[in-house]
Amino acid sequence: MADEASHWQSFWQELWLRESAPPFHLPQVNPHLIRHFPQLRLAPGARVLVPLCGKSVDLGWLAAQGVEPVGVELSPQAAAAYFAEQNLTPQITRLGPFERYEAGGVVILCGDFFELQPTVAGPFDAIYDRAALIALPVGLRRAYAATLARLLRPGGVLLLVALDYPQAQMPGPPFALTPAQVAALYPDWPAHEWHRQDILAEEPRFAARGLTRLEEYVLQLRHP
Repeated sequence: MADEASHWQSFWQELWLRESAPPFHLPQVNPHLIRHFPQLRLAPGARVLVPLCGKSVDLGWLAAQGVEPVGVELSPQAAAAYFAEQNLTPQITRLGPFERYEAGGVVILCGDFFELQPTVAGPFDAIYDRAALIALPVGLRRAYAATLARLLRPGGVLLLVALDYPQAQMPGPPFALTPAQVAALYPDWPAHEWHRQDILAEEPRFAARGLTRLEEYVLQLRHP
């Protein structure tokens, strides 16, 4: 796993150095988050982990809902860009192996996600995974899911936004992820599908890469 993780980290660090707005970045709040956040029924002040967050504006939206979002991001360029684009000057401190950025009710921990431990960041009440798991090759998925399971308190919820398509038709990232693969990664976690739609017509760049089907879906899973 170490070699694959190192390759993955280099890929994403180089991408953020090359591009200020990678293709997966949404300049607006994700509509699935807006629609489904109330269904999570989180208490005010609940801690929400946003893995592989990039410079997502979803972080600020979550803070405005009265919860405490904590993003984790490998690239310092992406972390700094989030605060710069929100006209915020973060306080930067050290937290274990991470650089901790904080401003505007948002915390971003910059470093290797797989090094995140409950003793460093504390347990979370919810996790919002949009384009995180599908950014990882298959060989890193189990380690990723195990990390989330350690960080999410029992009874906590995971909101997952993912893509399903014929993997043989296009190399990732983003990688295809089926609900059956999700179930294998999170055994015994009750799951509910809240949305599914073929979005290929809305994503011509993927059709140009040879895809014949591209389904986006939203799952809510609960840590047993």
